[in-house]
Amino acid sequence: MNGATRQKKPNKSLKAQIIKGVLWVIVLFLIISGITSLLEDESLKDVENEDVISLSLLVEGVKEGSVESIFIEGNDLTIEFLDGSEKKAIKESEVSLSESLSIFGVTPLELSQVSIERRKPSGFVFWLLALLPFLIPLIFIGVFIWMMSRGVKKANFQAMGFGKTLARMIQPEKDKNGKKKGTTFKDVAGLKESKEELYEVVEFLKSPKKFTDLGAKIPKGVLLVGPPGCGKTLLSRAVANEAEVPFFSMSGSEFVEMFVGVGASRVRNTFQEAKKHAPSILFIDELDAIGRYRGAGVGGGHDEREQTLNQILVEMDGFEVNKGIIVMGATNRPDILDPALLRPGRFDRRIVLNLPDIKERQAILKLHSKNKPLAKGVRLKNIAERTPGFSGADLENLVNEAAILSAREEKKEIGMKELRDSIEKVLLGPERKSRVISKEEKRITAYHEAGHALLASSLRGADPVQKVTIIPRGQAGGYTLKTPIKEKSLRSKKEFLAELAVLMGGYVAEEIVFKDITTGASSDLAQATSLARKMVTEYGMSSLGPVQYKSSDEMVFLGRELSSHKHYSEKKAEEIDNEVSRLIGDARDRAGKVLLKKKDLLDRIAKELILKEVLEKEEYDSLLKKRV
Repeated sequence: MNGATRQKKPNKSLKAQIIKGVLWVIVLFLIISGITSLLEDESLKDVENEDVISLSLLVEGVKEGSVESIFIEGNDLTIEFLDGSEKKAIKESEVSLSESLSIFGVTPLELSQVSIERRKPSGFVFWLLALLPFLIPLIFIGVFIWMMSRGVKKANFQAMGFGKTLARMIQPEKDKNGKKKGTTFKDVAGLKESKEELYEVVEFLKSPKKFTDLGAKIPKGVLLVGPPGCGKTLLSRAVANEAEVPFFSMSGSEFVEMFVGVGASRVRNTFQEAKKHAPSILFIDELDAIGRYRGAGVGGGHDEREQTLNQILVEMDGFEVNKGIIVMGATNRPDILDPALLRPGRFDRRIVLNLPDIKERQAILKLHSKNKPLAKGVRLKNIAERTPGFSGADLENLVNEAAILSAREEKKEIGMKELRDSIEKVLLGPERKSRVISKEEKRITAYHEAGHALLASSLRGADPVQKVTIIPRGQAGGYTLKTPIKEKSLRSKKEFLAELAVLMGGYVAEEIVFKDITTGASSDLAQATSLARKMVTEYGMSSLGPVQYKSSDEMVFLGRELSSHKHYSEKKAEEIDNEVSRLIGDARDRAGKVLLKKKDLLDRIAKELILKEVLEKEEYDSLLKKRV
């Protein structure tokens, strides 16, 4: 297969060069044709000129004795008259002038009174006219051959340079005052511990003596690990500016090509370039593109990606000592990286970047709203409270969407309303105000969301309600926004059971009120089933006991998936399914008891939603207080 694909690209390149050569030949032919037509036009113009006379007029002049001399140059005649004027004429080709004149009745005696002189054309013009019919085809063939040879040379040059590095070298920039330009650690909000770890690497490059005096060695590799959008690439940009050493940046996918050996060649060339500029930093983004677990192929083959990975392993810590280069990698899938890549001596430091907490989210929001006009009533802390689980990229997008919403409404400042709306836009998508909803569908959606909200307010361990709406947004017909009071890194079984009941709230509310169910609960059921299965198989929060039934060999590789097996029997798999069904059934019963007990409050919330379509936290809380 590799051999077949290897031939495809060169054939395409050669075909392109042939087409290009043919086009150049056609263009040259058109140019020569144009020049020829212009010359013909010029000769026609000469014929139409007043200075050009016909042979009959020449004959009359000779008979009258007014012609003094005639100069012959090919078929062109230059005639000088006795009055000093000069005219031109054209004789018949392949016939002498005397023969032509005698045909028109000029006698030899009359012709003897005229001085006739033959002028030879210049040597260059003579030979050019003689050789031009033979030269034009040769010129065409020569140009075609030249274009082909040029294309072949270019293809050979590209082939020779195919294994060269694609890394981009970034030099630290400074303005006129000597201050650093671009991203620095000050431009990265939060991630305090991660910045400290990286700042040590920067210090090591700036003043290594402080560390070497104590016998410390410079780290060979630093691996940035974290979910997408948490700031891995942003931190690498900050390191590039702070380190004040050459910084080479390259994506993991840029090493691998369909040609065998190209990846390994590029790795060697990249490290050679980095060594020339040592001390330097080499940053490989999306390291998992080439650093995946080896030996995972179905046939156990040694493919191009594995050769590239082997070369990286050798370059980082092989037989030859690698000095003065720090390799930085970034990935959001550390679980699929090869163990040899993660051992000490290669990636010595693993810096984990977690999603920001409430304080870090507030700092990130403040950073991204720095150059944006905020209204006086804006409270970024309130926005930070409503965005648990948001990454730094999500928060940046949130502020940008708020600015776009403000501009759309012709506002000069960004207010709380725009910021709150942008949260929902980032989470679910834009509002679908144009969608036509029947009264019955609106009533079903109102009771569905009221069921979620009422259960969230009634059960201990559930997150408090921030907003309830029945306005369609994205794929959702309506939604209930809930956020935790405090940041949590651990969740208890009671909280999960409460969450299951809240997820079943919409389904149960439809059953109680309408004696029927709709497809609106499909997303809730999917989330409830996933959560219940995790409680059973991962968290040990079921009657099956504190045992994890999730296979540790679950990987993204086809070969690993084929070779992996469940660590439990079919009977135990049936017990797991039964336990998942039991948890969801218990959550359904629990939700039904609460909603039946508070049916009047459920009706009140639903009616208010039908009337207003949106209930913010303050309005919703006031409805609950009226019942008390």
